Amino acid sequence: MITVRFTAHLNRWFPGLSSERLQASTLPEMLTQLDAHHPGLSSWIVDERGALRQHVNIFINREMIHDRKTLGDPLHDGDEVHIFQALSGG
Repeated sequence: MITVRFTAHLNRWFPGLSSERLQASTLPEMLTQLDAHHPGLSSWIVDERGALRQHVNIFINREMIHDRKTLGDPLHDGDEVHIFQALSGG
C-alpha cells in the first residue's frame, strides 16, 4: 500500500480530506482511486489531458516526480506520496 498526503488548501473544496492509504502502482491508478473516494479531486491535480496542473507538485518519498505529462513515475509498496500546491511569483 501507498500513503497519500495532501496540501491543506484542498480542504477548502474537500472538507475533511486527510491522508489516504491505497493499493496503486501508478500515479494515474492512484488518482482514479482518489477520485472514487472524493469525486472531482483529480481534476484539481491534473488537467483534461491527464498532465499535472501547473501549480501542483507531486513528491514520491521526498523526490519530485519527473514525468509531469503522463505521470509515468512508478509507485511501490510503502511509498509516501505528497500532493502540494506549487508556489509561484516573483
